[in-house]
Amino acid sequence: VQLQASGGGLVQAGGSLRLSCAVSGRTFSTDALGWFRQAPGKEREFVAAVSWSGARTNYADSVKGRFTISRDNAKNTVYLQMNSLKPEDTAVYYCVADRLSSPQSMGITPRHDYWGQGTLVTVSS
Repeated sequence: VQLQASGGGLVQAGGSLRLSCAVSGRTFSTDALGWFRQAPGKEREFVAAVSWSGARTNYADSVKGRFTISRDNAKNTVYLQMNSLKPEDTAVYYCVADRLSSPQSMGITPRHDYWGQGTLVTVSS
């Protein structure tokens, strides 16, 4: 599985961005997809995850109510809509895929199967 993230950029606090992750290769209905981020000087952290069907999602407490994860299997793409952005959301965002997983598992398991390259999101105050 290959993951190609895009959509990062510079935005003012309170603004919005939409990240996209193009998925290629063989995928299965038991896969889960998600987004992680890593801020300067901090550890990588879970942001959000979605099931293959898109019916189930999971979010970190820090982004609940502001971020929305979705997927379009016809386009093989996962999205992360980020609203009401804060300076503390500044980070490199990574798209991640796990086999035989769920959105809830992605939020707690320390290991993940596939990582895309990151896309930088910078939120200015």
